[in-house]
Parts: sequence; C-alpha cells; structure tokens
Amino acid sequence: MPVAPALDHLAATLPSARDLGARAFAMLAGLNRFSDEPGKLTRLYLSPAHRLAADHVIDLMRARGLSARLDAAGSVQGRMEGRSPGLPALIVGSHIDTVKDAGAYDGNLGVVAGLLIAETLAPHAASLPFALEVIAFGDEENVRFPTNLSTSAALSSGYEPGWLDARDADGISLREALAAFGGDPEGVASLQRAPGSVAGYLELHIEQGPVLEAHDEPVGIVTAINAQIRARVRVSGEAGHAGTVPMALRKDALAAAAEMALALEEIARGQPDAVGTVGVFRPEPGATNVVPGACSFTIDLRAPLDATVKVMDEAVQARFGAIAARRGVGLTIEPYSRLAATPMAASLQSALQHGIARTGANLKARPIPSGAGHDAMTMARTFPAAMLFVRNEKGISHSPLEAMTEEDAGIAIKVMLETVVGLALAQT
Repeated sequence: MPVAPALDHLAATLPSARDLGARAFAMLAGLNRFSDEPGKLTRLYLSPAHRLAADHVIDLMRARGLSARLDAAGSVQGRMEGRSPGLPALIVGSHIDTVKDAGAYDGNLGVVAGLLIAETLAPHAASLPFALEVIAFGDEENVRFPTNLSTSAALSSGYEPGWLDARDADGISLREALAAFGGDPEGVASLQRAPGSVAGYLELHIEQGPVLEAHDEPVGIVTAINAQIRARVRVSGEAGHAGTVPMALRKDALAAAAEMALALEEIARGQPDAVGTVGVFRPEPGATNVVPGACSFTIDLRAPLDATVKVMDEAVQARFGAIAARRGVGLTIEPYSRLAATPMAASLQSALQHGIARTGANLKARPIPSGAGHDAMTMARTFPAAMLFVRNEKGISHSPLEAMTEEDAGIAIKVMLETVVGLALAQT
C-alpha cells in the first residue's frame, strides 16, 4: 500500500479513548509495582526499584516493536525506524523516577502514552516519515542527587560534568551509583543528540495544578514552562525578653519577615499568571518567651514571561528593603536559582490543537503555562518541544492522593496519538 493511503487508513482506524484509557491504567499498575518503600511509591534515580522499572519498560518497549536499551545516564531509550533507517526521530517521553511517597501518574503516564502510541503505529512504521522514539528519563525529580533534569539534559544540552561527583544523603556519588546501576559515567557526554536528529519532543503530563479541573476540561496545551527565581532571605533583628521589651522598641525579625511574606503575596497577585511562594520560614531562636532575633525564609517567584519575573524580583527588592528600613532590621537576599522561561514550539502546539480537534468530543484546546519544570524544558534547549496537560483531581501531585480518571487518561493519550499521526500525514 502506498505511504499516504496507508497513513490515511491508520488515521481512520485508531483505537478509542476508552480502550486507550483502560490499557494505560493496566500498564500503570504494572509499572508502579516497583518501589523502594513497601506500601508506598518511591522510586529514586538509580535505586534498585528504578532498575527494576527500567528493565520492565525495556520489556514493554520490545514487545511493541521498539529496539530498546538502557543508556549511559540511566534512561531507557526505545526506537522504531520509519520508512527508511536513520530518519530524524519524533520522541514521546517523560520520566519514571518519583519523589518519595509519590502519586501514580506523575511522569509514568507520559511513558505509558508513548508505549501505547508505539504499539498502535508499529504495523505502519514503514509508512512513517520519521523514526518514533519513546524515552523513559530517570532523573526528572532530582530528589536523590543535587542535579537539574540531568538525564534529559544529557540528550539535549547542559549536562554538568560536576553532577557525576555529587553525593546523596548516604555519601554515594552519582558516578558510583550510575556504574552500579549499569550505566556508563564516561559515556554520558556521547548521549547528546545533534539538532537535526530530532524532529520534535512531545510529553504528556498531569497538570499538577487545578486549572483544568476548575474549567471542567480534560486536557490543555502548555504554552511555556515558567521562568523562576528562588532566593534565601535572612532578616536580622534583636532578640529580647518577650515580657520586658516594649513593642515600640522591638526589632522583631519574625514580624518583619512576616510582613515581607505578605508583600510577596501582594506582588505576585498583581502580575498576570504569576505565583509567589514562601516555602520555608525559620525564626530564631524559636522560643515562646523570646522576641525573635533572626528569621530565615525562602522565596520562589514564577511566571510564563521572563519580564514578569524580573518585575516581581525588582518589586521584592524594593518592598523588602523598605520594610527592613522602617523596622530597623538587617536584610540579605541571596538568589540561588534563576531559570528563564521556556516557550513551547509553536508548530507542535499547533499540531496538538489539530490532534484535539481530530479527537472530537467538543474538546477545547486550553492554553496553559506550566509552573513546574519538566524534561520538555531541557529538550526545548535544542529541539522543538511541546507538552499536553491532563486533568488530575484538585491538581494534587507529588502525593499518594494524586488522582485522575481512566477516561481522562484515554482522552489525553488519544490526543497524543492523533497528534503524531497528524504530524506524519503533514509530512507525507
């Protein structure tokens, strides 16, 4: 059968969302058996459970027509050639590492989606104008080692050689753990793909927020992964007896820090699509009968546009400085992380829109920024990348309370499948 008619036939015979959802949940149940903690889902990078999960994914890939291997950095890579060997790859991927006591869908759903897409397309691989790859990254959560999306950075750009010498809480270096896992610390540098070798990267992920649920919509298209600034703040006042220092003479570090936290909230609320968070708050000495002499806290500023985060940062510097001066306390603000916004590729966002339209059921293509980081962020440094979000209950993530419906999973995977087929048809 000629290439174009073969793909047209495929497009008309894709599995239903209901079928995809049922198969996805069955595959997730199998994958999530592998945990380092009984009764919980904890699968840290390069742990024994990660290796068992990686081997399981390799078996699943091979059963679906992909050549599969564990790469030097500990990710699982699977590839299905297209109508001729060596074509640029369209990659569908996500991660299989988790936080401690995690939910069932964060990362894992995106890998399962790639497997189901490969299973559907395998009989038609000779008609595809690109190779299809499925990748299960190993270090997205960055819980065990102080890295930053290291396994996807190894494929794209930005892998820091110093990460290999970082150590976990038990004193084990990443280099040692990777060698014991079956990876190759010396081979990580060779994983970087040439820009022309990847046609695009697609990732399905739970939203990790409540927007889709609030609008009663199962899926949304990620427009950008937010810019972010994180900083440590320390306020220095004067400790004193809680019963003897008059209010007018106090230099209460906690009270000053609390006012700064409220100022941060006001600043973030005044900017479009922005969020601001004080996540850690530590008064010193922390005694009931002592006016706090110091207080340390963290701030986290995020927004889809770099310019918005810059405005927020400048406002924080000014407002916090004014509060410190008025209250007579010392102030230091120490940034420790700055990430630029990562826009998703317009061409792939458009492809996802068409995939949603082909899926039907009156689905809306809601544009939505991602406040959390994802492997798509590092892949986008070098290749076109895009993400599809799927609704999860109350937006809860990084928790065993993470929940989503089989129906929503099926709709989202159907959209991804329609998108991949649409990209193939567009190039035929």
